[in-house]
Amino acid sequence: MDDELKLRHQVCFALYAASRAVTARYRPILDRLGLTYPQYAALLVLWEHGDTSVKELGSALMLDSGTLSPLLKRLEAAGFVTRTRSSADERSVVVGLTDAGRGLKAQAVGVPGELAHATGLAPTDLAALRDTLAALTAALTEGKDL
Repeated sequence: MDDELKLRHQVCFALYAASRAVTARYRPILDRLGLTYPQYAALLVLWEHGDTSVKELGSALMLDSGTLSPLLKRLEAAGFVTRTRSSADERSVVVGLTDAGRGLKAQAVGVPGELAHATGLAPTDLAALRDTLAALTAALTEGKDL
C-alpha cells in the first residue's frame, strides 16, 4: 500500500513532469517566433480552421474565457489576429488571422518536427503517445461527473 503513494508511481506526476518538460522545450523554439505556447496553440487552431468564435477557440484549447481573453489581446497587440463582433450574433466575437498571422504559419512549419526530434521517440511511438493522451483526456472529461 505504501508503494502506491510513492511519487514515481503516480500517473498524474508523470503527466505533470512531461508537460513541463515539453513546454520548456517549446520555449526557445517559439521565442524565435515571438510566441508563448498558448499563443502558438491558438494560432494552430486558426491556421487549421480560419475565423473562429472565441467560444469555439476556447473549447478547442480547453481554456476558459478568463484565460483566453488576455492571450487573444496579446496576439491582437502583436498584429497576428483581429477580434470582431459576429454580424450574425453580436454576442459572439470572431477571431481571425491578419496577414502577419497567416505569414507566421510559414515560419512555424518546422516547429512540430523540431519538437518531435527533441523527444528522441520514433514517429510511430510519438503518434501512439499522442493518441493515448487524447484518449485519456477524453475519458476524464467527456460526460463524466466529477
